[in-house]
Amino acid sequence: MKTISNKSKIVFLSTFPPTQCGIATYTQDTIKGITEVFGKSITCQICELVDKPKENPTQAYTLNTKNKQEYTKVAQEINKDKSVKLVHIQHEFGLFGGNYGDYLLDFLNEVKKPLTYTFHSVIPNPNNELKTFVKLLLSYSNSVFVMTNQSKEILIKDYDIKEEIITYVPHGTHIVIYEAPQQAKEKFNIQDRKVLSTFGLLGEGKNIETGLQALPKIIENTPNALYLIIGKTHPNLIIDGVDAYRDKLEGIVNDLNLKDHVRFINQYLDTDELLDYLKATDVYLFTSKDPNQAVSGTFSYAMSCACPIVASKIPHTREVLTPDSGILVDIGNVDQFSKAAIKLLSNDNLREEMGINAFRKTRASSWENAAITHMNTYQELFENQTEVKFTYPSIQLAHIKKMTTDLGIIQFSKISIPDLDSGYTLDDNARALIAFCMHFKLTQDKEDLAYILVYLDFIIRCQQPKGDFINYVDQENREHVEQNAEVNLEDSNARAIWALGTVVANSEILPEAIVKKASKCLLNSLKWAENIQSPRSIGFATKGLYLYHTAVPNLYVAAIINKLNAKLLSNYEIHASSDWKWFENYLTYGNGILPESMLYAFLTTNKPIYKKVALDSLDFLMSKMFIDKKFKVISNNGWLHRNSQEAVNQYGEQPIDVAYTIQTLNSFYSAFGTPEYKHKMKTAFNWFLGKNHLGEIMYNPISGGGYDGLEKENVNLNQGAESTVCFLTARLLMENLKLSEIKVIPLMKPKNGIAINS
Repeated sequence: MKTISNKSKIVFLSTFPPTQCGIATYTQDTIKGITEVFGKSITCQICELVDKPKENPTQAYTLNTKNKQEYTKVAQEINKDKSVKLVHIQHEFGLFGGNYGDYLLDFLNEVKKPLTYTFHSVIPNPNNELKTFVKLLLSYSNSVFVMTNQSKEILIKDYDIKEEIITYVPHGTHIVIYEAPQQAKEKFNIQDRKVLSTFGLLGEGKNIETGLQALPKIIENTPNALYLIIGKTHPNLIIDGVDAYRDKLEGIVNDLNLKDHVRFINQYLDTDELLDYLKATDVYLFTSKDPNQAVSGTFSYAMSCACPIVASKIPHTREVLTPDSGILVDIGNVDQFSKAAIKLLSNDNLREEMGINAFRKTRASSWENAAITHMNTYQELFENQTEVKFTYPSIQLAHIKKMTTDLGIIQFSKISIPDLDSGYTLDDNARALIAFCMHFKLTQDKEDLAYILVYLDFIIRCQQPKGDFINYVDQENREHVEQNAEVNLEDSNARAIWALGTVVANSEILPEAIVKKASKCLLNSLKWAENIQSPRSIGFATKGLYLYHTAVPNLYVAAIINKLNAKLLSNYEIHASSDWKWFENYLTYGNGILPESMLYAFLTTNKPIYKKVALDSLDFLMSKMFIDKKFKVISNNGWLHRNSQEAVNQYGEQPIDVAYTIQTLNSFYSAFGTPEYKHKMKTAFNWFLGKNHLGEIMYNPISGGGYDGLEKENVNLNQGAESTVCFLTARLLMENLKLSEIKVIPLMKPKNGIAINS
């Protein structure tokens, strides 16, 4: 196998597809998550566990677990590769040969790389022999991953394992775009059915017969019920071509006359199709009968697809399934299963509420977030410091396009479903216009032009005779006096000028008609703009006016930039001191636009005072957001006040502030080329990618939707216009930065010769 010299390697000892087993799938998904999040610097290889010699090995290493001599041999092969930084053993007692799988000890005695395990089974109340063996395994590693808190507690209490060596990482789940079951059913033409489902490799442990036996009572209450039994029988259970378990289930279907209400999907489905079936499910039946089953991937996947669940009481379901997301029942209790299913099928609102709660709970356990947790532990185990870099996700426009109608971009979203009742705002359409101009400049994708025109027309629609703008329009395109009479509409008005200036600054690539529209609207706003008072409004307007001025030099526009920033400079001189180099007595939101405004004033006028204040205020702001090489957003929970600096950054972090920080650093980097600004941009963007206090990604990688906020204990999964556009804007800036590191991107040249990117 070809060695990738510039990447560190992690070797996984595990079964692996095409082997059909839960651990193989788990390992595949774990590796996919690590690769998607960290593939820029980490590569994963497989040491495939097989139970007989493999004629044509497809993985980096192959270990025949029944051949004791191979354990030492494979360890020696792994030792030879200096780029292997870690070996991660997916451990299940039945995977390895010998008593309790003790052939593995030969591998452990020989391998010279750091080790960790994932324990897929943690058996409570062990006998002395089992307890001694587990402790022996961990003596080689001092690191183990478990998937439930109960497994962690068992290791601590029953095996005397130190808590600090245990990493809890929930069973991973796939991120999906939330949709109601009725919509998802259309893909399978089952819109007229109430759908129950169960999935996984079938076998006695799945106890599907309980679900079938509960079905007659369910049908009495819900005559259109359809039970989907999804998955092939476990290959180890098919003997001489006879599938005894499936024959047994089909016999029950016949005996109970359920043919019209049961559908066997006897396939090993690809992930996307499986997730589509789960999204089409009204009630998921988890019927397992193993009281000691530590964890279930099928149960986790069902929750992640917003399925309300009726579940057998096993350790995993007891720990995770709270009454707001499903109903726990006794193992094998047909009557309890039927009553619980009937309760859910009879109440549409309850099902929807439970499904959404289940969906929200499992976002933290996405494979991407699991990868981040894994990597945090891996880095503690690496013998030498190994640089681990995030891999940037692909640029996705699906959600922002879904949020956009012929009128504009909708303000809010309930998870990923646009909330039309929330209406439209000038703020959001201005941001979206800027983002799509950036995307068009990067890609020249002509589909962008239709969206640019929608957002631009919304801004023009909001402009008033005096040049200022209203901010809110409802879904019927009606203005509301009360929502357009807020005290501070200056910010949204000034953002409109920023957006209009962005359009004009891209006049070389945009259609002339679009540029003329934007230019006329901006020029109509100048009389209003020169009287702006709010510091941030001055900043937003200055950015737009500067961008206009770079494309169409205009003495009046230059004079307004100077006039506005003289006010901002006065603010600075009033409030700044040796230890507080700022324009106000507090730091709130969008702070970066203030030093950025000073920068544009300098670039326009060439006055040294503007440059000095721009650099001093930026350094001060960065000192509050980058501490010990870590980035943290100033909290919207009380903000940061001059005399209470100890309360800084206590959660309540918003994507808009991350995006503004990156935009500001980008402008300063473009102007001065200081490498520190580029490094800080990357550090700040990593906040979206999971480098935050929860270790969770802040976007939906499938749709490009941006999550609305990072709270103390959870991520706000709603994907409104502001957060989505801010993530997209930040991602586009990082793409430009990446390209600039490969080739020089021409910078816009204002008349004074100093360069800056739009």
